[in-house]
Amino acid sequence: MTAFFAFFKTYLLDYFVDSLAFGATFMYGSTGETLTEKAGHLNLGIPGIMCMGGAGGCLVLSFIGASGLPPFLIVILGILGAFAMGVLMGLIYSFLTVTLRANQNVTGLALTTFGVGLMKVIMSNKKLMVAQNYLIIPKEYFRFPFASRQDSLQRLGVMFFLAVIITIAASYFLYRTKTGLNLRAVGENPATADSAGINVSRYKYLATCIGSGISGLGGLYYIVDYMASNEAYLSIEAYGWLSIALVIFVLWRPHLTIIGSFLFSVLLSCSSFIATIPGVTPSMSAKPLMRMLPYVFTIIVLILSSIRNKRENQPPSSLGLSYFREER
Repeated sequence: MTAFFAFFKTYLLDYFVDSLAFGATFMYGSTGETLTEKAGHLNLGIPGIMCMGGAGGCLVLSFIGASGLPPFLIVILGILGAFAMGVLMGLIYSFLTVTLRANQNVTGLALTTFGVGLMKVIMSNKKLMVAQNYLIIPKEYFRFPFASRQDSLQRLGVMFFLAVIITIAASYFLYRTKTGLNLRAVGENPATADSAGINVSRYKYLATCIGSGISGLGGLYYIVDYMASNEAYLSIEAYGWLSIALVIFVLWRPHLTIIGSFLFSVLLSCSSFIATIPGVTPSMSAKPLMRMLPYVFTIIVLILSSIRNKRENQPPSSLGLSYFREER
């Protein structure tokens, strides 16, 4: 028993805390996508939106990093920059899919391609700022109140707790407020919602833009807070796709995203964790197989939810379908 507690304290505890922090990246992306899907829109542009959110926040930080502003104001402005960029990307998606009624899948994929490419252009130019550490210095501000710690607890900072708050607030909004009920009605049957006097287009625009803004925060969190690296932007796209998978894994329930993101992080990081244990060295072929585990679990959940066929575990009925008011 003593040996187990020593192993837990030395390896497992730090690993679990780090996984919890890593999961906030998925919390942002998944919560934003859930709001969008509850309005009936399948936004496959989330990876691109997360990339652009990270780039937008870093742009703001690069301009104000040495301005002498109070730390809390630097954090707020960085977050607002990422959120605004995400909203802008969501506005583009909404205009194409709601107003012009373009195909949602094609539009989302195009948005991902555009966002990833533009982010790489922006962030590659930001390498000129490395010597001045404009993107690294704010790390200490974002990691308040545990910035001074030397273990994984230092990563549980401002944006981690913000992710938890947003996730819980989104769940409360969807299932405990009249506006949330209207939004779910739009996603289930927009024609019926329209007949009841609900402005379908307005709800779709707001849900998509706000959801995209929340997803954009995930990119900033991963670059500036969790990784605190100018090269971290190169791996955001993959985590954007995982965020979309997490929406299915948690059955479109935002509050379950906290648990699901932690589980995804544990599964994603298990190969790296195993390599740190003395005497254990995973083979090169085992590492990519381990990184497939979150997707495997998502497929299993999707199969089980389909077999049980419970309505509350299914996606919104109009998900991915454009609404034509003239056909009502």
